[in-house]
Amino acid sequence: MKLRQGIRQLEFLTDPTAGELRIGCNETLSAGFVSAVIDRLSRQYPRATFHLVPADRVTLLNRELRQRTVELAVTTTSGLDSEKDMEVKVLFQDRFVVLAGAESKWVRRRKFTLADVINEAWVLPPPDSLPGLSIAAVFRASGLEPPNAHVVSFSIPLHHHLLATGRFLTMLPMSMLRFGKRTHLIHRPAGDIIPPPGGARVTSYRIGAQSSRFMGSGLRFFLTHL
Repeated sequence: MKLRQGIRQLEFLTDPTAGELRIGCNETLSAGFVSAVIDRLSRQYPRATFHLVPADRVTLLNRELRQRTVELAVTTTSGLDSEKDMEVKVLFQDRFVVLAGAESKWVRRRKFTLADVINEAWVLPPPDSLPGLSIAAVFRASGLEPPNAHVVSFSIPLHHHLLATGRFLTMLPMSMLRFGKRTHLIHRPAGDIIPPPGGARVTSYRIGAQSSRFMGSGLRFFLTHL
């Protein structure tokens, strides 16, 4: 297995246009930013193969990268110390926004606060996960405890399906709208959602790779085509 993986890495190093690149990220990034980059790369290099490995940040950094099952990991930077044996680059900053389906009554409201929607039906990630903790911080910045979600799941397709009913709300990163293709997801412009005191909570995302010749080449290839 390791020999075969090393051969694939060597192929990518010598000819990135026809090699194989394995990328790790969470489900939200795979449905937004990472998929947009892969789409661009696959158009430029139709002979290349891309493997996407979904996992949480701890698994990606402590297992997948170190066992070299992925060449790159895209993850959040909050509360994360840089490892000496990793090459890391900051990609972009993101923030959580309230999302609704096109049939939601909240789409037609001119202005609303988080207090107005606290008792709505919510579909949210697990509260003890990194996204869940970030969402809780957004509500607490407005002096609110986070809502009790009716549905708890990381599944982005499930979020999309429930939002489309018009009954549910969620909070997802703004990058989902910027890079994703789901046109029925609607968020209110920043001026229409009364912000919490101190403004929106911002999350930074970065990309990391093991510091080696193989891993560095994959990182540089990915960054070159953002």
